Amino acid sequence: MSIDIPWVRDQLAEFLSLTELYRPADPPGVTMVGFTHRMNRGSDEAIIASAHVVEQILDRVLPQWRTEVPADRNKSVNRWCQHREAAQRADAALVCDAEVRQHLGDDAPQVSAGAMHSWAWEGARALWSSGHFREAVTAAARKVNAETQNKVGRRNLSEVKLFQQIFSVEPPKPGQPRLRLMDDDGSETYRSVHRGAMAFAEGCYAGIRNPNSHEDGQPELPEHEALEQLAAFSVLARWVEKAELATA
Repeated sequence: MSIDIPWVRDQLAEFLSLTELYRPADPPGVTMVGFTHRMNRGSDEAIIASAHVVEQILDRVLPQWRTEVPADRNKSVNRWCQHREAAQRADAALVCDAEVRQHLGDDAPQVSAGAMHSWAWEGARALWSSGHFREAVTAAARKVNAETQNKVGRRNLSEVKLFQQIFSVEPPKPGQPRLRLMDDDGSETYRSVHRGAMAFAEGCYAGIRNPNSHEDGQPELPEHEALEQLAAFSVLARWVEKAELATA
């Protein structure tokens, strides 16, 4: 699902309006001299409610905003300074990015982590937001594995062996259910679909998850490369979720 840009921009504008600082009027008959305290225009309750929505927007539009936007700049003046700057950046990105890509000759479709399958993105979200991309992909792999175990009711197998069994074209046996991506019509397509799913899952865990987990001292993954890896687990998660459970 694509971002509803008008709605998102309205939410950002509302937050920026609520957190704007202003100097309260002097009490009647009193003229304040020198420094006077400035206040946010909105109430604490309204700002907190708005921030709850805005943080989710920022996680989608600027996933690394918590680390890239300075957190201590003018915080003594306004506790929402980091959120305000991130909201302003996000608004600019929403307005300008499509136009910039078009003029620079790079208007290809963009992949959004937030639009990926929830098993992949929810597993990765917290680590992704802090820039730990390699660990985020590993966390997504664990989440997809765990949800697959839950669906088929098997905790005694995991990762490659789990997917080899559940996508096998052999009939289900007691205690060994299968996942079916299409009805068994005896065709080569039926066999190739499940053989492909099995091989794809093996590639995800043997080629992505294991190297990310077991090689210490590796440099951090570039974000675009991690996004590609995360997308692989999103594809696998969708196949597992939509598959029919076949039991003996």
